[in-house]
Amino acid sequence: METRQASGQGHRPALRSLTAIAGAVAAVAAVLVGVVLAVVFAATVVVIGVMLSALLALAALAHRAGRLARRRTGPVGEDGVIEARHLGGHHWVAYGWNERP
Repeated sequence: METRQASGQGHRPALRSLTAIAGAVAAVAAVLVGVVLAVVFAATVVVIGVMLSALLALAALAHRAGRLARRRTGPVGEDGVIEARHLGGHHWVAYGWNERP
């Protein structure tokens, strides 16, 4: 009587080599997909960093321009309050807000 080996070795060696080649191809494909995804996500992080630094630079320039504008114009009156008159209801008229001292 013929006994077969339990591990499957000894029969169908062509099928075993094809599965080994297919496994190697699948592993290479998985590595390539992982590399492409890593590059895409790294580029995304770099773009977000550049955009964030540009946003912070613009915010700093806006803040600086606001400080310089307040320093140059100064207050409208001595105490910085403009004159406004109530016309009735929700209507008010302000005077002197567009004149520079």
